[in-house]
Amino acid sequence: MRRIVGSVCHFRSALRHRKYDYCSGFARRPKYVAAKIILCDYGVGNNAEIDRFLRPTFMVSRALSTDAAANPTHAAATSIPAIGGDANRAGPLVEYERRIAAGELLDGDVCQLGTLRELQRLYDELVESADDCKLDRYSSSEKAGRSRWLWSRLMPQSSYSPIKGLYLYGGVGTGKTMLMDLFFNQLPCNWRKKRIHFHDFMLNVHSCLQKHKGVSDPLEVVAGEISDEAILLCLDEFMVTDVADALILNRLFRHLFSNGVILVATSNRAPDNLYEGGLQRDLFLPFISTLKERCVAHQIGSSVDYRKMTSAEQGFYFIGKDLSDLLKKKFGELTGEHAAGPQKVEVVMGRTLQVPLGANGCAYFKFEDLCDRPLGAADYFGLFKTFHTLALEGVPLFGLQNKTAAYRFVTLVDVMYENRGRLLCTAEGSPLQLFDKIVTIADAQNIAPRTSSRSRRTDESDLCVDNELGFAKDRTISRLTEMNSKEYLEQHAAMLTERQQQQHL
Repeated sequence: MRRIVGSVCHFRSALRHRKYDYCSGFARRPKYVAAKIILCDYGVGNNAEIDRFLRPTFMVSRALSTDAAANPTHAAATSIPAIGGDANRAGPLVEYERRIAAGELLDGDVCQLGTLRELQRLYDELVESADDCKLDRYSSSEKAGRSRWLWSRLMPQSSYSPIKGLYLYGGVGTGKTMLMDLFFNQLPCNWRKKRIHFHDFMLNVHSCLQKHKGVSDPLEVVAGEISDEAILLCLDEFMVTDVADALILNRLFRHLFSNGVILVATSNRAPDNLYEGGLQRDLFLPFISTLKERCVAHQIGSSVDYRKMTSAEQGFYFIGKDLSDLLKKKFGELTGEHAAGPQKVEVVMGRTLQVPLGANGCAYFKFEDLCDRPLGAADYFGLFKTFHTLALEGVPLFGLQNKTAAYRFVTLVDVMYENRGRLLCTAEGSPLQLFDKIVTIADAQNIAPRTSSRSRRTDESDLCVDNELGFAKDRTISRLTEMNSKEYLEQHAAMLTERQQQQHL
């Protein structure tokens, strides 16, 4: 009996130490990780506020009605209520309709409507099963939570969610992120939920693993911390390129799903194509099976790249060589009266990144200083925690000779886009031309056969055949195009104004 009492006391002591350990290690951002993560429980207002926006448009209603006729099993769950219908209905479809009526979105993309039906179905299931899924963070007391944790230590058991998640995949610029954010914003603010970019999520995981080094199964501890805070986990831009990430994802998500976590993810790749051609991919394949078991995979099949439907060529993307003086002049215009000089920014685990020139939220780098060095997402997140604008000199054409730099540039653009950063750069070609020599295996097989007049050696001298980079390039080209648009720059200016207002409060 003394041994049992002693064990219980030991568990209670450990629990006190663990109480909000996750809040300091994962929920609250470590100061060395610098992403702009949406951790706050932002959402729509009450039902009365939603009702004001129930203004159906003919095109959306017609598209939904047509599809409902073809899919009668989903009709009740996905059709938008007409005026005088269910005034209390909420969800991503209602918000999508409001934005179209307000002119914020283009009228009824059929492919997006199909995705919205899936999101609305998931939304309705979550609302109906919120108690069973333990989504409400305030539904149980701290004491009850401690008892459940103690009991789970004494009697380990799985508690898979009764609801499957959703894995959205499709081409670049099809609105995956917008649709997931629209879904996330409709969720009740008292739910245990999180929306985060996949790069940033994995940085958090690696940081927490460092913190729990020496534990028998640190991934189980990290998964417990994640699920304590968020039962509904929304990951944007799910893309596995790093072997370290690939090796831990299977065990991590096995623990997460066992803890009842529901995953909603967006990606450019179908589940079966994740980490295609990667090192030790056989060890990654069980994760794909787990993902397909716990999530409904849905493809967004739009041929429209909405990022390119902007007023392009209004920004600071300069094509040509020997444009250093022009870039420095533009950089000086943005820094104004602030004198630019060398600075240091803190990134991860005590490391710092040296900034050659920085002032007034603007940083200046030569391409080789930022993409030809062993830097990664953590360093770029750290950079954009301090700076909102990057001047990048001398972006080259990418090929076999600078494949690694191309990977870093793709990651840099991803991080910059996620943080709504502004880019000034000089480059040897347009965004499309930068990646002209980067092809997938399928693209390489379709290249016309060589003849006596076409030298294979000359034609392939700098051709880079890489599936991950070949698929990622489309996203990067799309994002560079949007970041160079008038609309994007206006959004960036509005973000800076909002930050300044908050600082003066």
